[in-house]
Amino acid sequence: MKLERHYHTIPPVFDENSRVLILGTFPSIKSREANFFYHHPQNRFWRVIAKLTGNIEPKNIEEKRKLLLDNNIAVWDVIHSCRLKGSSDSSIRDVVPNDLSVILDHAPIENIFANGNKAYELYMRYSFDEIKRPIEKLPSTSPANARWSFERLLEDWKVILASDTYN
Repeated sequence: MKLERHYHTIPPVFDENSRVLILGTFPSIKSREANFFYHHPQNRFWRVIAKLTGNIEPKNIEEKRKLLLDNNIAVWDVIHSCRLKGSSDSSIRDVVPNDLSVILDHAPIENIFANGNKAYELYMRYSFDEIKRPIEKLPSTSPANARWSFERLLEDWKVILASDTYN
């Protein structure tokens, strides 16, 4: 089967106050269609972030962007382009990484987190040697990670609150 090359067209979400960076792998089909992160209705990312920050779950892109920026959270993905089938992280091939300096040179990022094992692996393989900044692996909020309950995700994701951003 021939895998199509896809390009990341969603700009990163961050500003000069962003202190936590959460990296995914590459946008899902639903996210690419909406041109925004974690747009699949069953992805628990927005629910987790809202609960952790004491906010209501955002309903539209403007509310999602505001939730992130109001809480000093930046979001982007490790991959700029790759070949893949649908939204399957396991099918990712021929990776070209994003230039994370776009965020790291313009925001006081204190902690970097990977949304899932694959984001962590890709960061370590394609970005770590250049960036030389540690990343902490969190369980994926993807609907493909069904074995993790929302409560279990929430418990593990609380680590993002440990940063000085929230103290």
